[in-house]
Amino acid sequence: MIEFASFYQQIAKGPLAHWLETLPAQIASWQRESQHGLFKQWSNAVEFLPELSPYRLDLLHSVTAQSETPLSQGQLTRIETLLRNLMPWRKGPFSLCGVDIDTEWRSDWKWDRVLPHLSDLSGHTILDVGCGSGYHLWRMIGAGAQLAVGIDPTHLFLCQFEAVRKLLGDDRRAHLLPLGIEQLPALNAFDTVFSMGVLYHRRSPLEHLWQLKDQLVKEGELVLETLVVEGDENTVLVPGDRYAQMRNVYFIPSALALKNWLEKCGFVDVKIADVSVTTPQEQRRTDWMITESLADFLDPNDSSKTVEGYPAPLRAGLVARKP
Repeated sequence: MIEFASFYQQIAKGPLAHWLETLPAQIASWQRESQHGLFKQWSNAVEFLPELSPYRLDLLHSVTAQSETPLSQGQLTRIETLLRNLMPWRKGPFSLCGVDIDTEWRSDWKWDRVLPHLSDLSGHTILDVGCGSGYHLWRMIGAGAQLAVGIDPTHLFLCQFEAVRKLLGDDRRAHLLPLGIEQLPALNAFDTVFSMGVLYHRRSPLEHLWQLKDQLVKEGELVLETLVVEGDENTVLVPGDRYAQMRNVYFIPSALALKNWLEKCGFVDVKIADVSVTTPQEQRRTDWMITESLADFLDPNDSSKTVEGYPAPLRAGLVARKP
């Protein structure tokens, strides 16, 4: 059974305490009403995993746990079988006491691109919106964060996160809550807020930026990563039914237009930290994610275009401050 009581206790004293006015009721409602048909199967896989106490934990350079003595082949097979019950694994990779999860995304590459542009995360309380399986939460802890809270309504991602947590020694510095950003009150309590790979899925992108701003303390830092297109400050692509086979893609601005949007929402010191092409080496089919991936979504005769004829995925990372 996935429980959240330890998180409630953790935030009961401190800047997030007022979240307890709404959060437990929302989680209770989710537990009663919202569960995916496979959630019981997924949560059972988490429950049957052993709780390991790693001899060595590296969250600074990767998400890696090592045991003091190698696990037996039987233990490794059991752990891998349970983790494969939680496929597809999209965000990672993870190396967990002898089991390597080669995820669809090389999320470590994204982290390496954005990390040099961040303020020091030491002692920070961080929110990661749309955090997926929580890979970046662990990297935030590795970079010195005191508490990293992820929100993502996808039930499979919650189970993947809890599975990784067990194999990392039940580390309670990171938490994932099955919520969307629209369910959060204006907490004004996080030193840093991340929104990576979310904005283009929002019907109202400026509203999303305001919601992110409402979670930050004064002088807090926003880290925003999203799809962009090339162009000037007035360039925005509004795709038709699909973009790279994704249905729910609404607005893809240029990096300069996105900078303007952030400034329009009251952010200051807005910097375009990185712009990079997403390659089939960074997002690809693996043994842990066996369905179609980026290579299948690009024009087979022209990799600079999607199968629909739009510009191929280009991503920008921006950093901004709430005054």
